[in-house]
Amino acid sequence: MKLHNSIVLRSGLFGFLLILTAHASLGAPSSKLVVSNTAACPHAQYTKIQDAINAASPGDEIVICNGIYAEQLSINKSLDIDADSGAFLVPASIQQNATSLATGNAIAAAVLVSGATNVSISGLTVDGINNGITECAPRLIGVYFQNSSGSLRHAAIRNFTLGAALNACQSGTGVFVESGGGQTSDVEISDCSIHDYQKNGITANESGTTAKIHNNVVTGIGPTPGAAQNGIQIGFSAGGAIRENVVANNVWSPCTAVASCVAVATDILVTQSDNVRVTDNTAGISQVGIFVDGNNAEVRNNKVSAASVFENIRLQGNGNRAAENTVFNGGDADIYVQGNNNSVVRNSISEAPIGILEAMGSAGNQFAGNSFFNVSVTIQDPAATNLSKRVVPDR
Repeated sequence: MKLHNSIVLRSGLFGFLLILTAHASLGAPSSKLVVSNTAACPHAQYTKIQDAINAASPGDEIVICNGIYAEQLSINKSLDIDADSGAFLVPASIQQNATSLATGNAIAAAVLVSGATNVSISGLTVDGINNGITECAPRLIGVYFQNSSGSLRHAAIRNFTLGAALNACQSGTGVFVESGGGQTSDVEISDCSIHDYQKNGITANESGTTAKIHNNVVTGIGPTPGAAQNGIQIGFSAGGAIRENVVANNVWSPCTAVASCVAVATDILVTQSDNVRVTDNTAGISQVGIFVDGNNAEVRNNKVSAASVFENIRLQGNGNRAAENTVFNGGDADIYVQGNNNSVVRNSISEAPIGILEAMGSAGNQFAGNSFFNVSVTIQDPAATNLSKRVVPDR
């Protein structure tokens, strides 16, 4: 009996120690920090968002109550930032707070997330209307993830433009994700409204970057002689997926003819990146609706229309696949293919001078099961035109 009791006691003590160890490994519970600069949240602990960020511990939640907050934000720890629907971040001026990892150029971001993991930002309106920048540098950005991971959801990013005299500056991007120095960035951007940007709506660049960009509405400023815009871009060895977005109104107005056009705007651009998926998007009103300058991309089930001058879908590279897309009202054609072993299958191709252009010198391409409507010439083999030299990517 004594031996049995001893075994039970030791078993109970061992179990208790296991529970203590488990609790210790979980760490302290996260805290909720509330920010308000109005009477909307009378029990708020902070009146400035940055003060709450500085005071928070990794893993804490910050709640931003209704109000207008005239500040820039810098985040370098894991945080869950949830904003009420009436919370607006409108910096009175936006100063340089970062440097591009790829180019070394100065960057002024309204929200900078740097060297942090698991940063979640939800519900916030970020407005750059009072940015105060009077030159092409520093480069203006709304939300900048640098060597960081996390998510941006249900946000509105708007008015990241410079003055009219500076409209040709390659500046003014809504959301920018970038990696460098052997580090990584893994960011999900979803259910956001991004508009009135000068250069790009969303950009994800460089090796080590993975971007999941979905269910956003990205709207360019329309015909402009300034910076050639791109709605969504994945480039320069970055990876990821672009799906179920609505992207429109990215047009460089001086581009009116194939022979004389020196720059083009795109709705969705994949540049110098491979294995990117572009699926289930709706894109329209641009020089090129979806432009892939890379290899092994999957362009599937998109609806693309109203490309002026050039094509609704343009594939430059090898092993790309355009399948089950609906394209109509292209400029010189609906789909362009340049490269080897690409496939264009089961697409609905409507109302363009030419259905598919396959550049001379391309080999091993497959065209099968496509449906053509209101198209005089279904497939033609023109001389190659490398439009990648006329695209102006964001970097």
